[in-house]
Amino acid sequence: MSLEIKNLKKKFGERTVLDGISFIIPPGDILFILGTSGTGKSVLLKNIVGLLKPDGGEIWLDGEEISRLSEEDYFLIRKKCGMVFQHPALFDSLTILENVAFGLRRHYPNLTEEEIRTRVKKFLSLVNISDVEEKLPQQISYGMQKRVSLARTVAIEPKVLLFDEPTTGLDPVTTNAINQLIKNLSRTLKTTSIVVSHDMHCALDIADKIVVLDKGKVVEFGTPAELKKSKVKLVQDFLAEVH
Repeated sequence: MSLEIKNLKKKFGERTVLDGISFIIPPGDILFILGTSGTGKSVLLKNIVGLLKPDGGEIWLDGEEISRLSEEDYFLIRKKCGMVFQHPALFDSLTILENVAFGLRRHYPNLTEEEIRTRVKKFLSLVNISDVEEKLPQQISYGMQKRVSLARTVAIEPKVLLFDEPTTGLDPVTTNAINQLIKNLSRTLKTTSIVVSHDMHCALDIADKIVVLDKGKVVEFGTPAELKKSKVKLVQDFLAEVH
Protein backbone atom coordinates (compact mmCIF):
# COMPACT_ATOMS: atom_id res chain seq x y z
CA MET A 1 0.00 0.00 0.00
CA SER A 2 1.51 3.32 -1.08
CA LEU A 3 1.76 6.36 1.18
CA GLU A 4 2.39 9.93 0.02
CA ILE A 5 3.00 12.92 2.27
CA LYS A 6 2.47 16.27 0.54
CA ASN A 7 3.70 19.53 2.11
CA LEU A 8 2.57 18.43 5.59
CA LYS A 9 2.55 21.14 8.27
CA LYS A 10 1.89 21.00 12.00
CA LYS A 11 2.26 23.64 14.72
CA PHE A 12 1.77 23.58 18.48
CA GLY A 13 1.10 27.16 19.47
CA GLU A 14 3.90 29.25 17.97
CA ARG A 15 6.20 26.25 17.54
CA THR A 16 6.37 24.74 14.07
CA VAL A 17 7.06 20.98 14.28
CA LEU A 18 6.43 19.91 10.67
CA ASP A 19 7.26 22.55 8.07
CA GLY A 20 6.26 21.30 4.64
CA ILE A 21 7.22 17.59 4.79
CA SER A 22 6.92 15.70 1.47
CA PHE A 23 7.91 12.18 0.39
CA ILE A 24 6.48 9.03 -1.23
CA ILE A 25 6.73 5.43 0.01
CA PRO A 26 6.05 2.75 -2.64
CA PRO A 27 4.02 -0.33 -1.62
CA GLY A 28 6.04 -2.87 0.36
CA ASP A 29 8.99 -0.58 1.13
CA ILE A 30 10.58 -0.14 4.55
CA LEU A 31 11.14 3.56 5.28
CA PHE A 32 13.23 4.80 8.20
CA ILE A 33 12.60 8.32 9.51
CA LEU A 34 15.71 9.66 11.22
CA GLY A 35 16.37 12.90 13.06
CA THR A 36 17.40 14.33 16.40
CA SER A 37 14.93 14.66 19.26
CA GLY A 38 12.14 17.16 18.69
CA THR A 39 12.29 17.15 14.89
CA GLY A 40 8.73 15.87 14.48
CA LYS A 41 9.29 12.18 13.79
CA SER A 42 6.63 10.86 16.17
CA VAL A 43 4.29 13.77 15.34
CA LEU A 44 4.44 12.68 11.71
CA LEU A 45 3.35 9.14 12.63
CA LYS A 46 0.47 10.47 14.74
CA ASN A 47 -0.73 12.56 11.80
CA ILE A 48 -0.75 9.49 9.55
CA VAL A 49 -2.97 7.48 11.92
CA GLY A 50 -5.21 10.43 12.76
CA LEU A 51 -4.17 10.91 16.39
CA LEU A 52 -3.25 14.44 15.32
CA LYS A 53 -4.63 16.53 12.47
CA PRO A 54 -2.25 18.49 10.20
CA ASP A 55 -2.53 22.25 9.90
CA GLY A 56 -1.75 22.04 6.19
CA GLY A 57 -0.80 19.62 3.44
CA GLU A 58 -2.16 16.20 2.54
CA ILE A 59 -1.72 12.53 3.44
CA TRP A 60 -2.55 10.05 0.68
CA LEU A 61 -2.94 6.38 1.57
CA ASP A 62 -3.53 3.96 -1.28
CA GLY A 63 -4.85 6.76 -3.49
CA GLU A 64 -7.16 8.27 -0.85
CA GLU A 65 -6.59 11.61 0.87
CA ILE A 66 -7.11 10.81 4.57
CA SER A 67 -5.98 13.83 6.58
CA ARG A 68 -9.43 15.43 6.78
CA LEU A 69 -11.48 12.32 7.53
CA SER A 70 -13.91 12.20 10.44
CA GLU A 71 -13.11 10.11 13.50
CA GLU A 72 -15.69 7.54 12.36
CA ASP A 73 -14.13 7.21 8.91
CA TYR A 74 -10.67 6.94 10.42
CA PHE A 75 -11.68 3.67 12.06
CA LEU A 76 -11.36 1.99 8.65
CA ILE A 77 -8.01 3.68 8.06
CA ARG A 78 -6.66 2.44 11.39
CA LYS A 79 -7.65 -1.07 10.37
CA LYS A 80 -5.23 -0.67 7.47
CA CYS A 81 -2.51 0.85 9.68
CA GLY A 82 -0.89 -0.86 12.64
CA MET A 83 1.19 1.18 15.08
CA VAL A 84 3.86 -0.21 17.40
CA PHE A 85 4.66 2.28 20.15
CA GLN A 86 8.02 2.96 21.79
CA HIS A 87 6.99 0.98 24.88
CA PRO A 88 5.08 -2.32 24.73
CA ALA A 89 1.96 -0.76 26.31
CA LEU A 90 0.49 -4.16 27.16
CA PHE A 91 -2.46 -4.48 29.52
CA ASP A 92 -1.01 -5.75 32.81
CA SER A 93 -4.23 -7.44 33.90
CA LEU A 94 -4.69 -9.37 30.63
CA THR A 95 -2.90 -12.52 29.58
CA ILE A 96 -0.62 -12.50 26.54
CA LEU A 97 -3.40 -14.20 24.58
CA GLU A 98 -5.92 -11.51 25.51
CA ASN A 99 -3.41 -8.74 24.76
CA VAL A 100 -2.78 -10.03 21.25
CA ALA A 101 -6.50 -10.70 20.75
CA PHE A 102 -7.48 -7.16 21.80
CA GLY A 103 -7.45 -5.66 18.31
CA LEU A 104 -8.91 -8.81 16.76
CA ARG A 105 -11.99 -8.59 18.95
CA ARG A 106 -12.50 -4.95 17.99
CA HIS A 107 -11.93 -5.23 14.26
CA TYR A 108 -13.25 -8.76 13.67
CA PRO A 109 -16.22 -9.19 16.05
CA ASN A 110 -17.50 -12.30 14.23
CA LEU A 111 -14.44 -14.45 14.94
CA THR A 112 -15.05 -17.45 17.20
CA GLU A 113 -12.90 -18.01 20.29
CA GLU A 114 -11.17 -20.90 18.53
CA GLU A 115 -10.38 -18.70 15.52
CA ILE A 116 -9.02 -15.98 17.79
CA ARG A 117 -6.79 -18.42 19.64
CA THR A 118 -5.51 -19.83 16.35
CA ARG A 119 -4.68 -16.36 15.06
CA VAL A 120 -2.97 -15.36 18.29
CA LYS A 121 -0.73 -18.45 18.15
CA LYS A 122 0.03 -17.81 14.47
CA PHE A 123 1.23 -14.24 15.04
CA LEU A 124 3.11 -15.05 18.25
CA SER A 125 4.90 -17.69 16.20
CA LEU A 126 5.75 -15.07 13.56
CA VAL A 127 7.59 -13.06 16.23
CA ASN A 128 9.29 -16.22 17.51
CA ILE A 129 7.32 -16.66 20.73
CA SER A 130 5.48 -19.76 21.93
CA ASP A 131 3.87 -21.19 25.06
CA VAL A 132 3.26 -17.84 26.76
CA GLU A 133 -0.42 -17.33 25.97
CA GLU A 134 -1.60 -17.74 29.57
CA LYS A 135 1.17 -15.68 31.15
CA LEU A 136 0.78 -12.05 32.23
CA PRO A 137 3.08 -9.38 30.72
CA GLN A 138 5.07 -8.97 33.95
CA GLN A 139 5.96 -12.67 33.81
CA ILE A 140 8.00 -12.30 30.60
CA SER A 141 11.05 -10.20 29.74
CA TYR A 142 10.89 -6.67 28.36
CA GLY A 143 12.24 -7.88 25.02
CA MET A 144 9.50 -10.51 24.83
CA GLN A 145 6.91 -7.86 25.72
CA LYS A 146 8.13 -5.89 22.70
CA ARG A 147 7.57 -8.95 20.53
CA VAL A 148 4.09 -9.47 21.96
CA SER A 149 3.30 -5.83 21.20
CA LEU A 150 4.42 -6.42 17.63
CA ALA A 151 2.29 -9.58 17.39
CA ARG A 152 -0.74 -7.65 18.67
CA THR A 153 -0.24 -5.03 15.95
CA VAL A 154 0.22 -7.41 13.02
CA ALA A 155 -2.60 -9.73 14.15
CA ILE A 156 -5.19 -7.51 12.45
CA GLU A 157 -3.10 -7.83 9.25
CA PRO A 158 -2.61 -4.12 8.51
CA LYS A 159 -1.32 -2.96 5.13
CA VAL A 160 0.92 -0.32 6.71
CA LEU A 161 3.04 -0.81 9.84
CA LEU A 162 4.29 2.18 11.82
CA PHE A 163 7.00 1.80 14.45
CA ASP A 164 7.84 4.54 16.96
CA GLU A 165 11.39 3.92 18.24
CA PRO A 166 10.81 0.13 18.44
CA THR A 167 14.25 -0.71 19.88
CA THR A 168 14.46 1.93 22.63
CA GLY A 169 15.74 0.46 25.89
CA LEU A 170 16.89 -2.83 24.37
CA ASP A 171 20.35 -4.39 24.43
CA PRO A 172 22.24 -4.72 21.10
CA VAL A 173 21.37 -8.39 20.61
CA THR A 174 17.64 -7.84 21.18
CA THR A 175 17.77 -4.66 19.07
CA ASN A 176 19.16 -6.63 16.15
CA ALA A 177 16.52 -9.33 16.65
CA ILE A 178 13.67 -6.78 16.63
CA ASN A 179 15.06 -5.12 13.49
CA GLN A 180 15.25 -8.45 11.70
CA LEU A 181 11.67 -9.15 12.83
CA ILE A 182 10.54 -5.87 11.30
CA LYS A 183 12.26 -6.76 8.04
CA ASN A 184 10.96 -10.34 7.97
CA LEU A 185 7.40 -9.35 8.89
CA SER A 186 7.35 -6.61 6.28
CA ARG A 187 8.47 -9.03 3.58
CA THR A 188 6.30 -11.95 4.77
CA LEU A 189 3.11 -9.90 5.21
CA LYS A 190 3.92 -7.62 2.23
CA THR A 191 3.33 -4.49 4.29
CA THR A 192 4.62 -0.97 3.84
CA SER A 193 6.61 -0.17 6.99
CA ILE A 194 7.59 3.19 8.50
CA VAL A 195 10.13 3.14 11.31
CA VAL A 196 10.90 6.22 13.43
CA SER A 197 14.41 5.83 14.79
CA HIS A 198 17.66 7.55 15.69
CA ASP A 199 19.75 4.51 14.77
CA MET A 200 21.52 4.93 11.43
CA HIS A 201 23.11 1.48 11.73
CA CYS A 202 19.67 -0.18 11.82
CA ALA A 203 18.42 2.04 8.99
CA LEU A 204 21.33 1.14 6.73
CA ASP A 205 20.77 -2.53 7.54
CA ILE A 206 17.07 -2.98 6.75
CA ALA A 207 15.62 0.16 5.13
CA ASP A 208 14.70 0.50 1.47
CA LYS A 209 14.53 4.28 1.86
CA ILE A 210 15.60 6.73 4.57
CA VAL A 211 14.25 10.22 5.21
CA VAL A 212 16.16 12.56 7.51
CA LEU A 213 14.32 15.40 9.26
CA ASP A 214 15.83 18.51 10.78
CA LYS A 215 13.88 21.44 12.25
CA GLY A 216 10.65 20.18 10.72
CA LYS A 217 12.00 19.80 7.19
CA VAL A 218 13.27 16.95 5.02
CA VAL A 219 17.02 17.47 4.60
CA GLU A 220 17.76 14.14 2.89
CA PHE A 221 15.80 11.32 1.28
CA GLY A 222 17.05 8.26 -0.56
CA THR A 223 18.30 4.70 -0.42
CA PRO A 224 20.92 3.65 2.16
CA ALA A 225 23.55 3.71 -0.61
CA GLU A 226 22.54 7.26 -1.58
CA LEU A 227 22.65 8.49 2.03
CA LYS A 228 26.17 7.17 2.44
CA LYS A 229 27.21 9.74 -0.18
CA SER A 230 25.23 12.62 1.39
CA LYS A 231 26.93 15.99 1.93
CA VAL A 232 24.35 17.06 4.56
CA LYS A 233 26.15 17.57 7.89
CA LEU A 234 23.41 15.98 10.02
CA VAL A 235 23.48 12.86 7.83
CA GLN A 236 27.28 12.75 8.05
CA ASP A 237 27.00 13.02 11.85
CA PHE A 238 24.62 10.06 11.91
CA LEU A 239 26.92 8.08 9.60
CA ALA A 240 29.90 8.85 11.83
CA GLU A 241 28.21 6.96 14.67
CA VAL A 242 28.09 3.80 12.54
CA HIS A 243 31.86 3.58 12.11
